[in-house]
Amino acid sequence: MSASGFSDLREKLKSMTPHRDNYKNKVTDKDDSYKNRKVKVTDGGSSNGNGRKRKHRDSSEDEVEPVESREQEARRVQSGIVQVEVFSKEDCDVIEGKINEVVANGEAGLYREHTVDRAPLRNKYFFGEGYTYGAQLEKRGPGQERLYPKGEVDDIPTWVHDLVITKLVASGVVPEGFVNSAVINDYQPGGCIVSHVDPLHIFARPIVSVSFFSDSALCFGCRFQFKPIRVSEPVLELPVRRGSVTVLSGYAADDITHCIRPQDIKERRAVIILRKTRPDAPRVDQSPSPNPSPPERHAPLKAKRSHRRADPDAAHRPRVLEMDKEENRHSSSSSRLHRRSNSSENYWRRSQDGDVSRKVKMRRH
Repeated sequence: MSASGFSDLREKLKSMTPHRDNYKNKVTDKDDSYKNRKVKVTDGGSSNGNGRKRKHRDSSEDEVEPVESREQEARRVQSGIVQVEVFSKEDCDVIEGKINEVVANGEAGLYREHTVDRAPLRNKYFFGEGYTYGAQLEKRGPGQERLYPKGEVDDIPTWVHDLVITKLVASGVVPEGFVNSAVINDYQPGGCIVSHVDPLHIFARPIVSVSFFSDSALCFGCRFQFKPIRVSEPVLELPVRRGSVTVLSGYAADDITHCIRPQDIKERRAVIILRKTRPDAPRVDQSPSPNPSPPERHAPLKAKRSHRRADPDAAHRPRVLEMDKEENRHSSSSSRLHRRSNSSENYWRRSQDGDVSRKVKMRRH
């Protein structure tokens, strides 16, 4: 024992600074009090006492609330959807043959210019009425869509009336004379159409679509991102079977977007969309010509071209989605760097016989 009466230096230091223990106790009590106060405010109010909004939900009720509202919206969407089975397998076989004829006519340039609209992995064929949308708009945004002047697209083919519209009228899906616009969307595997609402100022409700070639899904409330393409979770994912008829009205047609996601087109798929244009729908301005020509053309007009054409047999060939291409690009670039590094190291190598002056070029297999 030392002269100061302490056998351990730590005891001596502790006796010399008794205020440290009191300070630590005070800090601990203060922290506990602050935590309790913070939890209390977060659970019972929308601020932390400084006028700031809370960032975290600690209450289980708050975590359930978004799920409940999403389910409520899904029910509202579902209330505006009717699906019926009208077309048999034999009906689908005949109609799909006619769709292939439309594709062939488009490739041969037998349609008017605005009848065919080409996009990567998706072609659109407008009949009866066509309209500007997307990149075709002079001013972007909903409400800017315009019908083309009369005669700018081909008439609805007779087979669409005989094989499709007549059966829908007989089944009570649409009244006689309702349809004056028919659009055929031809999707290749991995094709898509981004979230949208069919223009309210262009088309009356309901919106009727009939699916062919394969099963797919129609999704509601998705958000798209690009490069690479990514799609958020839908509010509602609606299966659409080959030959099924989907009718949209109310909330499903007017108050929420719908789309076709790339991952939902695993095989070639086509859909015939049947609509009625509003009598007051705006049209693209067309200045009168001093010598107007008759609407009939004497030579076929070439359809708009793109770097990718529709191919009826494309469903039998594998396709790679854009989201997969991005991943492949990363892996291929890293492998190229690895090969380049190995190549630079092994491009010149000394011969094994010890001849320092002789260099051997390595051949890559």
